[in-house]
Amino acid sequence: MRTDTSWGTLPAREHLPVEVTEAPVLDVTVPVYNEEQDLEPCVRRLHDHLARTFPYSFRITIADNASTDRTPEVSARLDAELPEVRAYRLEEKGRGRALRTVWSHSDSPVLAYMDVDLSTDLNALLPLVAPLISGHSDLAIGSRLSRSARVVRGPKREFISRAYNLILKSSLSARFSDAQCGFKAIRRDVAQRLLPMVEDTGWFFDTEMLVLAERAGLRIHEVPVDWIDDPDSTVNIISTATEDLKGVWRVGRALAVGALPLDRLARPFGDDPRDRRISGVPGGLARQLVGFCVVGALSTLFYLLLYSLFRATASPQLANAAALLVSAIVNTAANRRLTFGVRGRDGAVRHQAQGLVVFAIGLALTSGSLAALDAATGNPAHSTELAVLIAANLAATVLRFLLLRAWVFPERRTDDPADARSAAPSSAALSSAAPSSRNAR
Repeated sequence: MRTDTSWGTLPAREHLPVEVTEAPVLDVTVPVYNEEQDLEPCVRRLHDHLARTFPYSFRITIADNASTDRTPEVSARLDAELPEVRAYRLEEKGRGRALRTVWSHSDSPVLAYMDVDLSTDLNALLPLVAPLISGHSDLAIGSRLSRSARVVRGPKREFISRAYNLILKSSLSARFSDAQCGFKAIRRDVAQRLLPMVEDTGWFFDTEMLVLAERAGLRIHEVPVDWIDDPDSTVNIISTATEDLKGVWRVGRALAVGALPLDRLARPFGDDPRDRRISGVPGGLARQLVGFCVVGALSTLFYLLLYSLFRATASPQLANAAALLVSAIVNTAANRRLTFGVRGRDGAVRHQAQGLVVFAIGLALTSGSLAALDAATGNPAHSTELAVLIAANLAATVLRFLLLRAWVFPERRTDDPADARSAAPSSAALSSAAPSSRNAR
């Protein structure tokens, strides 16, 4: 994974200035490969739509992915005829490579792309980029799987699309609904930090970008679209699906071991309303309680399941200790991320060690309860053991939350925690890619 971005947080999101600047507000990239027939009608239709309906300045960039037909000639002619159109020529294939190259060198504050077949209705373009212009969101995607989307496509593609998104939700915990719709936008300041972390250069580029953005806490806006399938699409479904699954495994492994510096995509402290303190209200207490209760309920069910499994082959005390140990490790990791919002690997080992101390206290309470039950009844029923364990865990839960909040994950005392992140020198800049025609108009 490439991580050659500069250190420090992203600036706070703000509405783009309304004054006229040399750089167009929106740069729409159309990646193409051997599209000599569809390219010109697509670009002219897109140009006409933007000229009639878009209230800001714009540019259309044709990203030619090493085409071998007349696509470069068509691109050059459109570049010469339409002032808002420019052409890039890349000597290597790959949609992700084309988007990274164009977006990395664009001077527009909002960057978008769409497929050359224009399957997505263009009326969704302004709703797509408006949240980025206003400063509300960091990325925006068109969704064909939204309830209010209107989609015309065959059952085969429908099944593949839904199955792929189900895989993303189950394996990478993705919450966005449609990873592969060719209709997306991103703010340039976000792209400058995010793109160097995205490794894929092909069709998985979109998914990887969205997963990393979501894991970093960036806001992704979804727009339901009207979409008509292109029956003449040349995408190889089998090879694309294979590469996508490889990408899911690679990204999932990187996220699991904490190999990605996602803290570089964080917004400054105070940009999120949840960061702001209100007089008389403990910071984040209500949200932390809700998160802790949810994690605790799931952990308790997990613990009881483990205890029942271990109890089949072990004594009550041994089964309790083993189940509590495993569930405590999972509980600490879940509370670290979900309840107290700690990201990255910094302090993870220390947090787990402190969590084990909290585990020892819970073990003492539950083991003591089992010992007292055994002394009182001699040979208690399994259901009675479970009832006593539930009561003991409820008592330990209150103490666990207090210890986690005050000792394991205490609130940061600095006024601006962003200051604690040291700013490392930026690494070498990305190598420039020369456009085949004018860089800007």
